[in-house]
Amino acid sequence: MFNLKNLKKQTTHNNRYDRRLAKLTANGQETSRIKSVIENAITNIKADQKSFIIYGEPQSGKTEMMIALTAKLLDEGFKIIVALLNDSVQLLGQNLERFQRSGLSPSPKKFSEILSPEVKIGEQQWVIFCKKNSSDLQKLIQKLNGVDNCVVIDDEADYATPNSKINKNEASKINELTGKLIGDKGIYIGVTATPARLDLNRTHQNQNEHWIDFPSHSNYTGQDIFFPVSTDNLPYRLTFLPDTGDDPKFLREALFCFMVNVGYLNSEINTPELNYSFLVHTSGKKADHSVDYKQIVKIFEALKDEKNSNHEVYYKRIWEIAKSRYSGYEDNITQYVLEACDRNNIVVMNSDKEVNAADNRTATDPTAPFTIVIGGNIVSRGVTFNNLLSMFFTRDVKHKLQQDTYIQRARMFGSRENYLKYFELIIPKSLYLDWQKCFIFHRLSLESRKQNKTTPVWLDGERVIAVASASIDKANVVVDRGEMSFGLFDFDEDKLQVILDKKEAPIAKLKMISGLLGNDSLPTYLISYIETFLPSGNKSIAIHEPKSIAGYTDKEGEVDKATIMRSRGFIGNRELELSKYPDAIHHINILYNEDGKARIFYKYEGNIRFLKTTKK
Repeated sequence: MFNLKNLKKQTTHNNRYDRRLAKLTANGQETSRIKSVIENAITNIKADQKSFIIYGEPQSGKTEMMIALTAKLLDEGFKIIVALLNDSVQLLGQNLERFQRSGLSPSPKKFSEILSPEVKIGEQQWVIFCKKNSSDLQKLIQKLNGVDNCVVIDDEADYATPNSKINKNEASKINELTGKLIGDKGIYIGVTATPARLDLNRTHQNQNEHWIDFPSHSNYTGQDIFFPVSTDNLPYRLTFLPDTGDDPKFLREALFCFMVNVGYLNSEINTPELNYSFLVHTSGKKADHSVDYKQIVKIFEALKDEKNSNHEVYYKRIWEIAKSRYSGYEDNITQYVLEACDRNNIVVMNSDKEVNAADNRTATDPTAPFTIVIGGNIVSRGVTFNNLLSMFFTRDVKHKLQQDTYIQRARMFGSRENYLKYFELIIPKSLYLDWQKCFIFHRLSLESRKQNKTTPVWLDGERVIAVASASIDKANVVVDRGEMSFGLFDFDEDKLQVILDKKEAPIAKLKMISGLLGNDSLPTYLISYIETFLPSGNKSIAIHEPKSIAGYTDKEGEVDKATIMRSRGFIGNRELELSKYPDAIHHINILYNEDGKARIFYKYEGNIRFLKTTKK
């Protein structure tokens, strides 16, 4: 006998999260890092933390984590979950499709699908996708009128959401509207690779002590691969361009190198052949994209047309590159290019092309062996490029690089391990070094936060700024004294003194101290950074003798002797011993307390600012 009530009782929706994890495990994906983040997020929510950030490296699998987080929130009984994305049709389509294919129940909807009066929000559960533009947000807010407990998951949270008018005591439009969407009872979860702007802006009152770190998977290729402190023995090909000039021959040469690499992979390695993409990022201007497009079209026309005056010249150059890179295979590679050169797809991805989602899809998931993607800001954030084999990056920067923007532009990050040694980055050397510094500063800042979940210290200066100045909440952000501290350790003066007394270079001593104490107490990453910038050689480093803080008095909110922390910092001119170390710019101080604990402090003397928030 039909009994709807009994059937409903036997139907359960409270295991969506477990089902999702099981599916990921069956597909061979690592789930422990996802589980850790989700557990911490739910702990935050149950502790009434209504605004926090989840941060992870660019293209490290954050979308998959957000799907699992959404499943868990649905299991926990939350009714309305809104996923906010950049104002990009491409990014909306890419992420919405991944969510829909995940099998979530209810099936995620684009906000426009629920606007009809026939669609009733009621008490049902909803997963709604919306772009961060004022028109879409206003329509969504109007539709959800009366719903005051949304969970907002803000992808690329540092884009558009922060209040760019904070120092004018106003709210920028997207900041105002996202605030209305969250309301008084809602929950805000920002997801990003670059949380500095969210912190220094104090966007939606997020609490940095409750941020959650999303670790990268074991096959991730990121900063340590593409921007290591030393560029010796790189596992990929790095080709430097001149710092000035934009001769078309550089792009042509880069295209030929890409075609040679594809030719080698598809004629000698892959069975069956694979499609690859080449990202061309020379400018944020649409007119420049058109110039690049026309140049590449002309090159392919010359390769296809035997009567073209450049036909043989171009193929000879392709053969020469193939011979220099894959000696003995040059004929096979050139023959592959001859046969496949008309199997190309040239896609321009910018705001003019946003309406053509089909074209964009063939760029992010290439449909031809020679897929060329040309773009600027649209391709710089959030969009994943499968089988990206080459990147031609010459984006001119006349002033300082904005750290968060350039970290997001590293579209080559991700799962590239299978073909990493064939990947090529073509870039002016000075731009590469500035880009590298962005990542060094970013890593040091995030490392500074990991120590006892303290407020992160954001570095900028010397060609790199942390974030746009308009987004820094000047009332609640101070320029720090310029010191960073690391993890507590048991103070063994004798063992340390043995190292300090050695007749070794200071950098060698730092490596020995790190080996003795461990990476948490003296990060090797800091040592590597110091090693790259020693303008006065060994005199650039001062390792000071250990000092006791016994003379300090505990004072709540200012001095904590047990943890060796002081809100105003410990390192002043006296501790720097400038007369003893007049040329030093890197200062290492070891401070210890009466309980036998110690902490290392690093201070940089130079044109670098240390920014941090002071109020919660």
